[in-house]
Amino acid sequence: MNTWVWIVIAIVAVAALALIVALSVRKRRTDNLRQRFGPEYERTLRDTDARRSAEAELRNRAKERDRLTITALPEPTRLRYAEQWQELQQRFVDQPSTAVIQADELVRQVMGAEGYPVEDFNAQAALVSVDHPHVVENYRVAHGIYQRAQIQQATTEDMRTALISYRSLFDELLSAEGNQRADGMERGEGSASPQSHPRSPETENRYVDDRQRGENRDF
Repeated sequence: MNTWVWIVIAIVAVAALALIVALSVRKRRTDNLRQRFGPEYERTLRDTDARRSAEAELRNRAKERDRLTITALPEPTRLRYAEQWQELQQRFVDQPSTAVIQADELVRQVMGAEGYPVEDFNAQAALVSVDHPHVVENYRVAHGIYQRAQIQQATTEDMRTALISYRSLFDELLSAEGNQRADGMERGEGSASPQSHPRSPETENRYVDDRQRGENRDF
């Protein structure tokens, strides 16, 4: 067989091997992003309608997050925030719009205390999605209702959903598991996905119903 034939075969083999390696690397990157961001991966993919753009966006979020120093709250601070939540939760029965507005402010305070930037909501939600991907969409929903509540365009049922949605992120921010997950991300210890998925606002609505009926139960 002529030498040039062997050269062509070698070139084709090298090109095929390079393609296999490239596809393997791309798949591994995709799998890592899916594991790290969970439902936020699918949401970002729907919003951008292009996998490459969606994954670039998520990688950029992770890089921005890695530049931050997120710190666990001291126990006294966590207890103080938890007490503030209980107060606004009780206020919901008679003043639902006030409770929702205060919930938005309290969640922002907690995030700011932990080290997240809180000046711009979209940037804030994007960064929070790295550490808390399973509840960040609840946060977006709650903030949208909060904006409507400020101009008196949210129903009581809307505001009920908002408070429950805020609570899902609030609980993760204050939980020991959530703090350990953030600390692990600081040290580069794998995925930020939680071990269990928080319940959706729909599945928790019964707690608010019970509270409004005067029963001694939490949201």
